Amino acid sequence: MIEMTLGEVAAAVEGQLAGAPADTPVTGTVEYDSRRVGPGGLFVAFVGENADGHEFAGAAIAAGAAAVIGTRPVDGPHILVDDPLVAMARLARAVVDLLPELTVIGLTGSSGKTTTKDLIAQVTEKLGPTVAPAGTFNNELGHPYTVLRADPDTRYLVLEMGARGIGHIRYLCGIARPRIGIVLNVGVAHLGEFGSQDQIALAKGELVEALPPGEASGSWGLADASSPHASTGGVAILNADDPRVAAMASRTAARVVMVGESPGADVRATDVSLDERGRPAYTLVMPSGSAPVRLGISGRHQVGNTLVAAAVAGELGAAPEEIAQWLGDLRLVSTRRMDVFDRANDVTVIDDSYNANPASTAAALNALTAIGDGRRRIAVLGYMAELGEYERAGHEEVGRLAATLGVDLLVVVGEPAAPIHDGAVAVADWGGKSVQVTDQDAAVALLRDELRARDVVLVKGSRYRTWAVADALRETGDGALGAAGGVMEADS
Repeated sequence: MIEMTLGEVAAAVEGQLAGAPADTPVTGTVEYDSRRVGPGGLFVAFVGENADGHEFAGAAIAAGAAAVIGTRPVDGPHILVDDPLVAMARLARAVVDLLPELTVIGLTGSSGKTTTKDLIAQVTEKLGPTVAPAGTFNNELGHPYTVLRADPDTRYLVLEMGARGIGHIRYLCGIARPRIGIVLNVGVAHLGEFGSQDQIALAKGELVEALPPGEASGSWGLADASSPHASTGGVAILNADDPRVAAMASRTAARVVMVGESPGADVRATDVSLDERGRPAYTLVMPSGSAPVRLGISGRHQVGNTLVAAAVAGELGAAPEEIAQWLGDLRLVSTRRMDVFDRANDVTVIDDSYNANPASTAAALNALTAIGDGRRRIAVLGYMAELGEYERAGHEEVGRLAATLGVDLLVVVGEPAAPIHDGAVAVADWGGKSVQVTDQDAAVALLRDELRARDVVLVKGSRYRTWAVADALRETGDGALGAAGGVMEADS
């Protein structure tokens, strides 16, 4: 965070300072975990279901915190506020207002946000200091927490934005208004909260509505890429291959840049191919030229994700040739997302277990198909959460796709995921086998008995549902995969 005084912080959060002079400097980071607080930092005390942050105020102050932001007095310097979450948002907004050279880049979508955020950040880092922490920090807490990492040296702030209702993204944009806004896709993730894809599109489009008016055209590699603003004005980068996203062009005053494989996209990929590890190669086509790209990350869906990073780089003044080189250097940053690794006996594992919805699972299954060409393909799939009325249909759809793509062994983890099994076995001409197991331990035990040399295994599910399976595959390289569990049923 930029250096401020406690008096300035109190004014920004509309709180009451006590226990320290107003001119006391704040030189450290803002934390809500007292174990991460360092000298000169701020500790924000939240009251949760299992813990009250005020009880850790003493530890934070002992670690050197300049003050505690909370809802009740503590022993030591503190700033009293009505709501610590609102206080963090206000402080983050104040920090952004004090950084005029900062370019804020915001992105949202039903799937792929964190991976694409990581890809964009690796590109912008080539152009200037960038803040975009690994992992998922896309809600009302993680968003201001990320913003507060920016300091006077920061030139690019890359923020992913999640939503569980109408107005959420609008609120996040009010904390740090993006100049470049990206919408990746509109799927069925969180359909249980929204009720329909049209409502999801309405929420995601709040990002492009918040952008400032745009210029007539961008620089597209013709400006000085070392400048923090190779072009000015708002820019909406939209997925031309998703009709609901493309339609958002009418909802923004920003200049619109379409990306995708559609012939009319401003930034597009042609001649896409995959190697034996499922790593794409393509020709990057931009208004200022074209260049060959060979990615070092796996998954056909990474073509679209990297096109977004290319469009951002073009808006910031980079030329197609250097963008292509940067795209080739991209690597995974956040964990459990299309992480491809090898075990003993040439067994290949695709750990995409961080989260799941029908669209992201379809992308992962297609990656399994590509990487497993000529090899036995195993998919370990868990429950996909927050699908609402689409829950059964979404799971069945994934099962049918697994069978249609020719997965040889489908392992369905847990009773809630059972419709995946039902969908697969309903495909009459499928030559594979589906096994439904009770839990992750049972899946690990099954794999221990089933794995053969050169198998390719995909592990995918909503948060926590398949993590233990992926970890068991990662931690052992000799086939010793854990304890026994119960198999519920098996059909061919």
